[in-house]
Amino acid sequence: MHYIEPHFLWRNHYIASEDANSPFFEREYSEFEFSDAVYNYLLHPQWDSFGSKTLYIKILFADYEEGYCIIEMIGEWNDALYNDIMILKREILEVLMEHGINKFILIGENVLNFHYSDDCYYEEWFDEIEDGWIAAVNFHEHVEMEFRRINIDHYIAFGGELDEQEWRTMAPHQFFRRIDKIMSKRLE
Repeated sequence: MHYIEPHFLWRNHYIASEDANSPFFEREYSEFEFSDAVYNYLLHPQWDSFGSKTLYIKILFADYEEGYCIIEMIGEWNDALYNDIMILKREILEVLMEHGINKFILIGENVLNFHYSDDCYYEEWFDEIEDGWIAAVNFHEHVEMEFRRINIDHYIAFGGELDEQEWRTMAPHQFFRRIDKIMSKRLE
């Protein structure tokens, strides 16, 4: 896992550690020191820890005028043992929402498993973004099956066209426009 870097081609558009509104503002990174791990597997040092023991993220892009952000994820999403959604919501999402973000794109290609507890924090997150939405892009089928098991699909959109995105070939605004179009159709 230490070879898997967060997407870096958008760094000329946005860097979370240079964004005063980001929860990772002024964070410093090492290119050589591997300190974070998911179980026994070291992670590339560019991933951001937010308090979870098994889930790490990277805010790839945030546009406060249009009210959206794109977050890439890696590891195991474990609400059962570590209440990852509560930590993610309190430490990251609420900070972004305070600055006008109400549309969230979560990229889950590197999320290996999902262990659920309940849907309270998902419901709370969804209720707090009013005119916004949450889209889960390119999550594995077995992860989406677990999402469905506790009805997270009431709060987070996933599956279908959202699982077929070649997002790395697009600029962040192009990617957002594509996801926004998909979400608009779903919400009609």
